[in-house]
Amino acid sequence: MELLRYWSFIRKRLWMIALITIVTCTAVGYYSTHFLRPQYEASTELIVSSLQTNPKSTTVDVGSISSDIMLIKTYKEIIRTPRIMAKVAVQYPDLHASAEELIAKISVNAVNETQVMSISARDGSYERAANMANAASKVFQQEVKSLMKLDNVSVLNWADATKQRMPVSPHPTTNVIVAFILSTMVGIGIAFVLDQLDNTVKSEEEITELLGITALAAIPKVKKRDLADRHKRSTMAGLGGGRDHVTLDT
Repeated sequence: MELLRYWSFIRKRLWMIALITIVTCTAVGYYSTHFLRPQYEASTELIVSSLQTNPKSTTVDVGSISSDIMLIKTYKEIIRTPRIMAKVAVQYPDLHASAEELIAKISVNAVNETQVMSISARDGSYERAANMANAASKVFQQEVKSLMKLDNVSVLNWADATKQRMPVSPHPTTNVIVAFILSTMVGIGIAFVLDQLDNTVKSEEEITELLGITALAAIPKVKKRDLADRHKRSTMAGLGGGRDHVTLDT
């Protein structure tokens, strides 16, 4: 019963919910395709090797690997510091980026429980993003020797600036789907709020529920079309044999 009552609220203002949804989805789709600039991402992969290696040894030093994994957490924080990014901006002026811009565009990720980490850059140009990632990797590889007194960072894969990748954002389809869900929920919420604010009595059942009495009669709402039809039938009845001898049942 409650579900039917809720559905009646929605059905009465279904046009409003549909209008809100259509307008919102159209606006979000248009904004996503015409105003949001495509963003590309490029990554360089690094590996943090063991601090001490013995070329004659055939066993894996688990302790050294664990130390390298813990050291990656420190490296992740060092890479995005102003000291490193300022050197990147100075050594690679062709990037046309300040240290603050590089910090905002570059991110560092590491695969859990591995010695591999990646330096990623995001920009409106894939070539520029690849150059940023490569430059940050080169500078970090140089600076870690003086900062940490270690030489245990090697490059696995450079970002290829010659390849053209698909943009990683925006996603117009995803944005429209999210807008559809949210706008529909907002429309339904507005419909329920408007129904709660409306304190008029609309049915005999509501009279019985509010006053505890039974409605004996109801006055229907007469539309202009009904009055026009009634006047037309009365006129036709008069033409058929006079008003005094003809009755019209309504």
